[in-house]
This record gives sequence, structure tokens and C-alpha cells, in this order.
Amino acid sequence: MKNTRILSAICAAILAVCGLSSCSKQQSNVVRIGHFPNISHAQALVAHNLSRQGKGWFEQRVGKDVEIQWALFNAGPSAMESLLSGAVDVTYVGPSPAINAFARTGGEDVRIIAGSADGGASLVVDPKKNITKPSDFKGKRIGTPQLGNTQDVACRAWLAENGMNVTLTGGDAFVIATPNPEQLQLFRSGSLDAVWTVEPWVTRLVDEAGGKIYLQQNDTVTTVLVAGQKILKERPEFIKKLVAAHEELTRWINENPQEAQKLVHAELQALTGGKISLDLVKKAWPRLIFTSQMNPKGLQDFVDSAYKSKLLKNRVDVKNLFHKVDESK
Repeated sequence: MKNTRILSAICAAILAVCGLSSCSKQQSNVVRIGHFPNISHAQALVAHNLSRQGKGWFEQRVGKDVEIQWALFNAGPSAMESLLSGAVDVTYVGPSPAINAFARTGGEDVRIIAGSADGGASLVVDPKKNITKPSDFKGKRIGTPQLGNTQDVACRAWLAENGMNVTLTGGDAFVIATPNPEQLQLFRSGSLDAVWTVEPWVTRLVDEAGGKIYLQQNDTVTTVLVAGQKILKERPEFIKKLVAAHEELTRWINENPQEAQKLVHAELQALTGGKISLDLVKKAWPRLIFTSQMNPKGLQDFVDSAYKSKLLKNRVDVKNLFHKVDESK
């Protein structure tokens, strides 16, 4: 009985300080945004670093009562699992995982709310392996960041288009899911003959491991901004403000590349323990196009590639994948 009275007193004190309704409101105003430690996620890196400095880009534009919490991922499928589970509300991610999640949920739980970056991905080969034409990849080991991620799908589709029979576990060439941080060491040691990845890892493979760019994806969709249906339905005004802030940030990055590069570098330093140089960011930057525009055709191309690669069981019409802000009125 005594313990019950003490517990009741504690609860009453808590409610007296913040109030049940205000505590609930505070929790509801937390928005969790995911991204990768990749230069192709530049908008997120800039915004995350400004949040770290107490100068939050999104915070200043979506409402002072909104708390932005950042979540870090290394590949798209894990980011989408977090989105679908509700662990994050919004995330920057490659188009292929977004499409796959859209297909898995019957088109119900995932929407692209803005574009983010095109280009920045490349197929890097070991010059010592004498790979000069597509047929030279026969029997070779090619690393991609994660099974089903954007570069993995692109790699498998390209090999198939060039006459290679590639399965999930083998075939004419071996596509091996390898987290980006591990690719560099395995490529350098000769355990991987080639890597299909995205910046800054492309530049690191070239500069630090003597790799050679065999193929560049200059205009393909690399990164998009996606949201879960829960936040789209419950907080449409917030999504409008977030998309507008993302568009403004994209313009600022394109108009102020040197300042943007410094912020991207600072955040990558914080996230990777000082392993990324400013020079690396500057070298990788020209391979990327930062845009907030959505690209339905480019996304449909990814769907076709994923289907051909047998990573999608059925063809998917992506027209409902794109969120229209005015639908939330």
C-alpha cells in the first residue's frame, strides 16, 4: 500500500510538471529522418550537420516545436525495413529499395515525396584483371552494397543485358553483397574483382585501391526522399513543409557548392570517425546531380531492371508511388 501511494505521488508530480497532454504532444512532434553516410545523400548530410550545430535547416522551416532525430543506415533495404516498422518516418534512400517496399506492401505503405540525387554510381574494376569488355566479367566477383539495393539491381540488370546468366547465388558472374566499408579492403586484397557502388566509395576505390572506372551511371536516379503512409496521413502539413525545405536546401546546395561540400565533409567526418577527406568530397561532387524533382520514367526503368533481375516477382506500375502534396489538403 505504501509503495502504491509513493508511485501515485510520483505520477502526480510528473503530470504536474508537464501535463499528460503536453507530454503526448511533445512525443508526437518527434520526426525521425534516415540517411546514409554517402555523398549522394548530400541534403541529409548538410541538414544533419546543421542540426548538430544547433542551426537545423529543417527545424527552422517545419516548425519550432518539431524535434528532428537522425538515423543512420548503410544500405537501402535496412532503411526501408525501418520505415515500414515505424522506426523512422522519412528517409533518403535509393530508388530500388523504395520500389521493392512499395511492391511488397501492395502499394500501400511507401511514397516518394521528392527527388534528391542522380548519378554518382559507377562500376569500378581492378586494372590487373584485364577487364575491357562485358564478356570479361565471366567468372568475376563483383561487390554491391546489399542484395536488392539500387546498385545491386543495376549490376544484375547490366550483366543480364550483356548476355550473363546471373542468379542470386552464382551464375556466369558472382554478384556478392558487400557493405560499402568492407568493399575497399576486399577490392584491395583481390577478393573482389570489381565493385558497383556509389560515392564517396567510387572515388575511394580509385584513389586508395588503384581501381579504374569501367562504367558510370551519370543520369540514373540514385537517391530519393520517401515517407511512410502513416505520417503522410496524420501530418500532411508537416510533409508539405518538409518537401518545401528539401527543395530549398537542394537549390542552396547547387548555388553554394563549396559551402555545401564543407558541411558534407564535416558530417561525414563525424559519422565515419574522420575517414573522409575534403579532397575526396570535392573529387566525387561533379559525378552527382542534386535535384528535388521526381523522375517517374527513371523509376519505371528501375522496376523493369529489378524484374529482369528476378528481384521483383511481378512488374510494378510506379505511378502511385509518387506522393502529390495537394492530395493532403
